[in-house]
Amino acid sequence: MDLQNQQRIKDAAEKFGADKVVVILGSSDAEGAEIYAETVSNGDPTYAGPLAGVSLGLPVYHIFESEIREECDPAAWEEQISMMEMVLEPDALAAAVKGIREQYSKNAL
Repeated sequence: MDLQNQQRIKDAAEKFGADKVVVILGSSDAEGAEIYAETVSNGDPTYAGPLAGVSLGLPVYHIFESEIREECDPAAWEEQISMMEMVLEPDALAAAVKGIREQYSKNAL
């Protein structure tokens, strides 16, 4: 996750409260999804960005998780996401993010 996005997430958590912010990822690989999820919930594991050593405890989900899909407009899902769902590994991506969420997130949907 680049430094600008880390700062945006940190600012949103400070402005609205960590209990009112949910992060939804759209990463295409499970390893990257895990790192991004850890960054927003437990702090930047590379100690390189604004979230280095900052444990926000934010709940983080992958767009492919059922809790998120259920909230999406079916037509928008079909138009924007369904193609990626066919070519990626949605279960592996969802599991990677869920594991980090269960370990570090302080809040949930």
